[in-house]
Amino acid sequence: MFHRALTLALLLILPSAVQAENYSIGTGGQSGIYYPFGGALAKVWSDKVPDVNVKAQVTAASVENTIKVVRGDMIAGIAMGNVVLDAYNGEGKFRSKMPVKTLFALYPNLVHTLALEKSGIKSLADLKGKRISLGAPASGTAVTAAALLASVGIDVKRDIDAVYLNYGETTNALANGQIDAGFIVGGQGVGAVTQISLTHKVNIIPVSDAESAAFIEKNPAYSQYTIPADVYNNVGAVSTLSVWNVIVVSAKMSDEMAYNLTKSAFENMDDVRKVVKVAEATTPENAHRLAGVPLHAGAQKYLDSLVK
Repeated sequence: MFHRALTLALLLILPSAVQAENYSIGTGGQSGIYYPFGGALAKVWSDKVPDVNVKAQVTAASVENTIKVVRGDMIAGIAMGNVVLDAYNGEGKFRSKMPVKTLFALYPNLVHTLALEKSGIKSLADLKGKRISLGAPASGTAVTAAALLASVGIDVKRDIDAVYLNYGETTNALANGQIDAGFIVGGQGVGAVTQISLTHKVNIIPVSDAESAAFIEKNPAYSQYTIPADVYNNVGAVSTLSVWNVIVVSAKMSDEMAYNLTKSAFENMDDVRKVVKVAEATTPENAHRLAGVPLHAGAQKYLDSLVK
């Protein structure tokens, strides 16, 4: 009797052998698309992958997410493809090659270079000497902004007054006259740009064909893109640049985990699309959109199973 009571007591106080492990997925600021996308994926993984509980974590986005995935602080992160490519090759913000792989591509991010219409800023060259938000610190937006400005001969340390603000802070500062222009590299229809276009007359500064060609030559993760007219209130069609976002993971992730995360994501993508419209682009056919960084073997195993 005593032994039975002791056994029952131990069962009550000891953690269950099948207790779910707690993980996080790195996203971005709450005014962008990364956060709701990551939240939707976290719910799918928590509901569909055995013994896994995932929560979306607000971060400074791409660079921070990539670093934390490598450190083992996160199970996965959403990041811009150019940042993950830099990490894999040990370039840009990364001093050495990082052990990263991807599960699948998500959707393309678009470069929005914003200014109020009344500012008179109409080209990238006009940004010289201005006060500009380059994006949140340790974000893919900041990496892209600095690279794009450098490609047109503008040094962010010498030629502009640079500040580092997230999406919401950037549009608030623009509306309040605290900055002259700002970069938001986000999905088509990103909330921060949508909102300021409803309350202010804004310009999205175009990237010319020549500027695009010069930039893409040195930054092959990008491609040309035209934002259609009226995606944003009173903003016409604009030529710009795009780069695919991906799910970045550690190369040390087990094949089984990578397979389960990829399988559950694609099998339940309709649920994710109810939260974020851009997930319409998240398909097995687009999974390999980021050239230069290998998919995790577990993710590739699932994708291969679809064509057998």
